Amino acid sequence: MAQLDLSAVGPARTLASERSPVRHVDPVLGLSGVVLAVYGLFMIYSATHKSLTDFGQDPGFYMKKQAIFLVIGMIGMVAAAALDYRLLKPFAAFFYVGTVFLLLLVRTPLGTSVKGAQRSFQLGGFQLSPSYFARITLIMMLAAMLSNVRRDIGLGDVIRTVAVGAIPLVLVFVQPDLGTTIILSALLVAMLVVSGTKARYLVVLALCATLALFGAFQLHVFKAYQLQRIQGLFDPNADPQRAGYNKQQSLIAVGSGGVIGRGYLKGPQTNLDFVPEQHTDFIFTVVGEALGFVGAMALLALFAALLWRAYRIALLSKDAFGTFLAAGVAAMVAVQVFINVGMTIGIMPITGIPLPFISYGGSALIADFIGIGLLQSVHMRRFV
Repeated sequence: MAQLDLSAVGPARTLASERSPVRHVDPVLGLSGVVLAVYGLFMIYSATHKSLTDFGQDPGFYMKKQAIFLVIGMIGMVAAAALDYRLLKPFAAFFYVGTVFLLLLVRTPLGTSVKGAQRSFQLGGFQLSPSYFARITLIMMLAAMLSNVRRDIGLGDVIRTVAVGAIPLVLVFVQPDLGTTIILSALLVAMLVVSGTKARYLVVLALCATLALFGAFQLHVFKAYQLQRIQGLFDPNADPQRAGYNKQQSLIAVGSGGVIGRGYLKGPQTNLDFVPEQHTDFIFTVVGEALGFVGAMALLALFAALLWRAYRIALLSKDAFGTFLAAGVAAMVAVQVFINVGMTIGIMPITGIPLPFISYGGSALIADFIGIGLLQSVHMRRFV
């Protein structure tokens, strides 16, 4: 009786198993994102519990809402990781157009105006801000465009790329949302740099951007408070009760933490609400005051680990589209961290950029986790 030769079955099954995407999940990347978000929950509670208690409200209100956003974000991360990122390339334009449509729609009466800015939709107790998701869709669109260029990037490619990036950028700027405008601008430049764009084209682009900013100042496009924030970077004493106040109180809070901090829930600057918007844009001051230099460095180390894995994924990607996706997500996180931390320690203007995974806010947190999922998708499929 003939016998089956199973000698090749073992190696074949092993090869198939090795190529299974699930086997190549990056645990450091996923764990860094989750730990950062949990770190954020503790900081959000620290920033809000005292004032909520004083007003007779649940001291864990904001933390509990953020925990719900965290769960939704993790689901989004898993879904993005499970989807083969290469399937996104043909539909990148669809997501881009959909985002542009939402950015236009939010300026209609369907949008909700908060503190003079109309940038979100009110859905029950949740505010959906399309500008945060515009970061992801712009990365996808630019990655799809630039990965299709099979030669050196020419002037025509740069012009088309800038035109595509300028549409959501302008729509976000008029909301007004200067912080997200800066992020989108940085993403556009980062993607061009990764694509190998010649330095002379980047210099021309920088000159054009400078002229556009100069024209915006001359035409009074910027709001008065935006100009005051920029002025406050160089002279916080010029308007200490408004533009310079946040910066001064932020520096006091961070500096008072010293090496090991004043202790969790014990910071007077935080508990007495001296720093406005401390659970959102200025949450790094809570870290600095409560946990000091040690806690701040631990937080930055987590970001460094996440960015290291993103950079590694960009290098290991088997195709250009995956490289651009990973590089875009890495740039998105890096720019936000640099500007947010920079404005709390006085080296950057106050622009309203949240600290990724840490600041309170559902749309930003969910979008950040989708970015982590895209990184996982690229990493998981580098062999298939």
